[in-house]
Amino acid sequence: MFWIEKYRPVSFDQILGQERVCEVLRRCAATKNLPHLVVSGPPGTGKSVSIETTLRELYGDSWQDNVTIFRTSDLMERGKSSLESDERFLHLYRSDESFLSNLKHIISSYASIRPINAEFKVMLFEDAQALSHDIQHALRRTMERYSGTCRFVFCTTQASSLIPPIKSRCLPLFFTPLSREIIRNCLNRIQEDIQTEKPVPEDEIGLIVAASAGDLRKAIMYLQVRIETNTPFNPDTLSRTDTQEEVCIALHAMKAKDVANAQKRLQDLMITQGLSGREIITTLLQVTEREYNDPAIVTRLADVDAKLTHAGNEYLQINAMVATIVAEVFS
Repeated sequence: MFWIEKYRPVSFDQILGQERVCEVLRRCAATKNLPHLVVSGPPGTGKSVSIETTLRELYGDSWQDNVTIFRTSDLMERGKSSLESDERFLHLYRSDESFLSNLKHIISSYASIRPINAEFKVMLFEDAQALSHDIQHALRRTMERYSGTCRFVFCTTQASSLIPPIKSRCLPLFFTPLSREIIRNCLNRIQEDIQTEKPVPEDEIGLIVAASAGDLRKAIMYLQVRIETNTPFNPDTLSRTDTQEEVCIALHAMKAKDVANAQKRLQDLMITQGLSGREIITTLLQVTEREYNDPAIVTRLADVDAKLTHAGNEYLQINAMVATIVAEVFS
C-alpha cells in the first residue's frame, strides 16, 4: 500500500501546517454554510484532503452522493469522449452537440436540482487551471443562477488561470508550502509507526525534506522508496525527468565546448517533444542549480528569456545561448 494513502489525513486535526485555512473550512462545515471557493496552492500541501474533510463534515458518510467531481485535466484533454464514457452523464449527454454545449448543459442540470437531504450540493473542479475561458465564462452565469442549490469549488495550483469574474464570486483560500520542520517531524513519526529495522539517517531525511520543496506527499513517497529499496537517497537522480537528463547532457557538452552537440540535443527536445524555448530555459535553470550553481549561466539564461519575451525566434535564440555560454562561461 502506498504510504501517501495510508497516512492521508481524515480529519482537520491531522492536516499539517494549514491551521488558518482549516479553521475557516471547519467553521463553514459547522455552520452548514459553504460559499463558492477557489482553493489554490502548490501540490502536496493539503488542498484536496481539506476539501474532502469539509465535505465529509457537511454531509456525513453520504458526502459522495451530494458532490459531483470534475477531473478537469482529463475532461479538457479527452473532450466529448470523456463525457460519453462517464455513466453519471449518459442521461444528459447529447451526441449531436459540441463538447462545450454538452458540458454547459450537464453542469446546469446538476446545479439546478436541490439534494433531498441537504440544503445544497457541491461541484468540485480539480485542476481547475485546465478550464478554458469559454467554460469559465459559462460557469459564472450558472454560479449566479443556482447559488441556492449548488456551491462551486475550484481546486487549482494556478489561481491566476481563473478569470476575474470567477474569482470575484468565490472565497479565496491559499495553501502555503509546508515548512521543513513540519515535513521532517512527519517523516520521523512515520518511521516510528512502521518500526523499520534500519531507520533513515538524519542527514538523508534532510535531503528528502529539501528535495520535496514543501510537498509533503512527495516527501512521504521519497521516504517509502528509500526504506523499501534500502538505497541511499539521491535527489539528483531520483527526481530527474527524462527531459532534465537530456538537458544535463547538453550542459556537459557545453562544458566540453561541443557546441554542435549541445545545440542538437536542445533542438531535438523542441522538435520531438514539443518544448517551447522558455520551457528549455526553465529546465536548464533547474539543472544548473543542481549541477553547477553558477550565476554566470543563470545570467545568460535570463538574457535569453528576456529576448524570447519579445518574440525572438526560439531556435535562433537557443542556439545563440549555447554558443554564448560556451564562449563566456566555459572558455
